[in-house]
Amino acid sequence: MNRQFRIAAIAALLMGLPGAAGAQHFAKYAGDFMSVGAGARALGMGGAYVAVADGSIASYWNPAGLMQLQYPEIHLMHAERFAGVVKYNFATAAWPRSRNGTFGFGLMRLGVDDIPITVLKNPELPVGAVFEDENGQPVRNVPIVVKTVNDVEYVGYLSYARPWRSGAWIGGNVKVVRKAVGDHSAWGIGFDLAVLTPLYRRVRFGMTVQDVTTTMIVWDTGNKELVSPNFKWGLALPLQWSRLDLVAAVDFDTRFENRRFSSQFNIGPVSFDSHFGLEMVYRKVAYLRFGADIGRLTAGAGIQLPKLRFDAAFLSHRDLGDTYRISATLSLEEEKFRRK
Repeated sequence: MNRQFRIAAIAALLMGLPGAAGAQHFAKYAGDFMSVGAGARALGMGGAYVAVADGSIASYWNPAGLMQLQYPEIHLMHAERFAGVVKYNFATAAWPRSRNGTFGFGLMRLGVDDIPITVLKNPELPVGAVFEDENGQPVRNVPIVVKTVNDVEYVGYLSYARPWRSGAWIGGNVKVVRKAVGDHSAWGIGFDLAVLTPLYRRVRFGMTVQDVTTTMIVWDTGNKELVSPNFKWGLALPLQWSRLDLVAAVDFDTRFENRRFSSQFNIGPVSFDSHFGLEMVYRKVAYLRFGADIGRLTAGAGIQLPKLRFDAAFLSHRDLGDTYRISATLSLEEEKFRRK
């Protein structure tokens, strides 16, 4: 599969091109760019991260998890998705203000850049036909690139978490969405709600309802796309074995959009996608991770330095090419910054 085909295929999946002016409809895939995951650690664990979410990247996965932070943290991520066609960047920061609350911020950019727009040399003739140009020279009627466009999505997150009851935490996001495809653009605002709670012994349960109130994305054409809520929920179990710290996790994405053919399994209009992950940590310094993200294998590794951790992850994809993701996490571990 060549690069041009990948660009065309992925752009078709991501773009959600604006339609007729004034139209308003639930668009199955309009919000999928907000469901691709974030952070190399999470990808290495197959995207099973809703009940883990213990860093500033929790702003995306489960904002309630921001309460697990004891020090301010900054997280930067870069990903090359599907053999480098899709460029994906995410930056987050979180500040634990007191025992009663934590603030977080995040900015995401996902884009397919330099998508070629082509036309035939002679639109009135079929592809491959031979004709004479203005100089009387025989030429073949093939497509030519007249310009390139970008398909770019941005999401800005403002997050807050606080204690709830019985050891549980709750959190939420206000997010601003901007999409741009060629000459058209759109804006939207959405909300996420989340909870993270102990369930049984060491088992933790987490759930995030993304776009809980249904997010409306309004295009400059007047077209309105409605993004349905996405329920991300899962379990995490931390364990210890000899000198290893282990975390096993499982997540599910639950949607109500009648995704009969684009999900792992469904019950009528309700669809489910699964995520499984395992992390092994040696002396809190070296990390090794494995997972399955909607049936696709993932792997990752990390190393912890004083105040700084580097992570890398890999996702296999038979049809669209592999994905690579790297992250750097800086923790301001000084007593003056510690949660009061």
